[in-house]
Amino acid sequence: MTPIALTIAGSDSGGGAGIQADLKTFAAFGVYGTSAITALTAQNTQRVVAIREVDPAFVTAQIDAVLSDFSVGAVKIGMLGNAGVVEAVATALDRRSPPNVVLDPVFVASSGECLLTPDAVEVLKRRLMPLARVVTPNLPEAAALLGLPVAADEEAIRAQAERLLTLGCQAVLIKGGHGTGAESIDILFDGGGETRLAAARLATRNTHGTGCTLSSAIAAGLAKGDDLATAVRAAKAFVTAAIAAADRLGVGRGQGPLHHFHAVSP
Repeated sequence: MTPIALTIAGSDSGGGAGIQADLKTFAAFGVYGTSAITALTAQNTQRVVAIREVDPAFVTAQIDAVLSDFSVGAVKIGMLGNAGVVEAVATALDRRSPPNVVLDPVFVASSGECLLTPDAVEVLKRRLMPLARVVTPNLPEAAALLGLPVAADEEAIRAQAERLLTLGCQAVLIKGGHGTGAESIDILFDGGGETRLAAARLATRNTHGTGCTLSSAIAAGLAKGDDLATAVRAAKAFVTAAIAAADRLGVGRGQGPLHHFHAVSP
């Protein structure tokens, strides 16, 4: 049986993040990708030019169409945009109950544009967090979800993870890409322990779509039957290699994307 994953996210016309990055990542892991688009963006490697939100009823129709036909092993959720779409996604997932929901709480684009309205944040916490197998915020997103300052050390990261777990998710992966130091450290918490994943911090500006790629790589591993810790380790290794190879692509004139197919492209 071919493993299948569903991404529920916004479209990136530049191809580096969102739905496009998710589908590339699924393919790189040998997983068949399906999608439900929540927003259309006109963007490139330099900026987001425009955003058009998708009607919540049509988001629901996309999710229902996929889940009524495909045996989806994991769902990745990315950019949702507004409270209506968050409600629609939560209601559809409540009704269909797919396994292994990976929630990436996307607040801001790499170029700085806001991708989630303030009122949607509370709905996301109340409706989507309890459905998640794992939530994957970066340091600023974890702080924003809790209304706290950005964690400055691992002790503060652990404290924020414990508070995020009280919102109902099964596990939290707090990503350290926005931190400082020679290593980028991600920490996975599940209430019973933690897994610390460190990788050398790479000197490149071509990191567009890193968060999307990591969360979709985790979803791909879960769709293939991996346990969560194994899926997270594989995802971390994949993203690190994709960042290391990013400069080989040479696309666009701004902050370029990762090299999702680094393993098969010369």
